[in-house]
Amino acid sequence: METIKYIERASGELKTENIPSEGMLHWLYVSDTGKLTLNLLFKRKVVSALGGWYMNTRWSARRTADFVKEHRIDMDEYAVSNVDDYKTFNEFFYRKLKAGARPIGEHLVSPADGKILVFPTLSDVDSFFVKGSEFTLQSFLCNDELTTKYANGSMAIVRLAPPDYHRYHFPASGTASESVKIKGHYYSVSPLALRGSLEIFCQNKREYTTLQTTEYGDILIMDVGATMVGSIIQTYSPGRVEKGSEKGYFAFGGSTLVLLFEAGKISFDPDLVQHTQNGLETTIRMGENIALGNQ
Repeated sequence: METIKYIERASGELKTENIPSEGMLHWLYVSDTGKLTLNLLFKRKVVSALGGWYMNTRWSARRTADFVKEHRIDMDEYAVSNVDDYKTFNEFFYRKLKAGARPIGEHLVSPADGKILVFPTLSDVDSFFVKGSEFTLQSFLCNDELTTKYANGSMAIVRLAPPDYHRYHFPASGTASESVKIKGHYYSVSPLALRGSLEIFCQNKREYTTLQTTEYGDILIMDVGATMVGSIIQTYSPGRVEKGSEKGYFAFGGSTLVLLFEAGKISFDPDLVQHTQNGLETTIRMGENIALGNQ
């Protein structure tokens, strides 16, 4: 079984990720029979819809306490800290933080808790993922104008695992556009799946927002759904937004945020660049600095 390593940013330590349903994911994305099953069933909307339905029932709440214990989630960070107060697992899944639980940095910040990869230029993406995977901005954005705008730019990928806080926020202050939806499937965005093909981002259901800023240029924020994520919920209103303010949340499942930056507008923090070049994700928390502006 493949082992997924990552760097804990605070300590600099190399750690191993505990992936929920690791055996199932390895079978689906590595074995021939699993890949066939994936294409016939697991990417379909009906599977995510059924999973989402169950996670909104009272029956699902029975697993919450064990989930918190297994993944050592610090409930003191959250507005509702008693797991018994969540009526469904989904209520727990998109739980809210306490005010002040995530200090907001002075520069460009992470929009979410998770594990991050950064690519100063999009040409760096191909060297990280396996050969033969097909990722193009055109297939990802489905928009010629945006494809041209970000063609030589930078990219950050923030992957949220099921134990993570699943609300996401604006990485900078500015003016936010309306969210644009792109239809797609519901493939997993676990590290096992992503190592196989970044093309998953071009196939999954996703929504993007453009954030116009004075310090970092126009940032494109793509919210990508995944296996068992029944919904991508936007809670913001288009117009002026502040750094760290809530943008939305994902319902149950793993999920990902992809940030695109225009060429030359930002410089990622050196530690994040180095870890990515070494083939490793880095833990990140919403509000932590990830880049400086080059304006």
